[in-house]
Amino acid sequence: MLTSVDPDVIRALGDPLRLRIVTLLARETLCTTHLVEETGARQTNLSNHLKVLREAGLVETEPCGRFTYYRLRPEVLAGLSERFAALAGSARAAADNRRACP
Repeated sequence: MLTSVDPDVIRALGDPLRLRIVTLLARETLCTTHLVEETGARQTNLSNHLKVLREAGLVETEPCGRFTYYRLRPEVLAGLSERFAALAGSARAAADNRRACP
């Protein structure tokens, strides 16, 4: 059920810039400099959004010299997708169910 989804993951994906970051990281592992170039966001703003994504478990880091690279954790998105698919299946099955009003 959807109720078992970590609410931090849903909240993290609810912001347009964070969703853009996730979309970019789905294509390749990027450092903060790349993400600033791609999004046009300020570095400090971007770092705050990346922190939210890390804390939600969507992104992991990899230090490389003086840079930090960010990589998407696809298994988290796959789990979320499975839960939404199950919810959609329940909704289809219950489409004709209607509770009577008192």
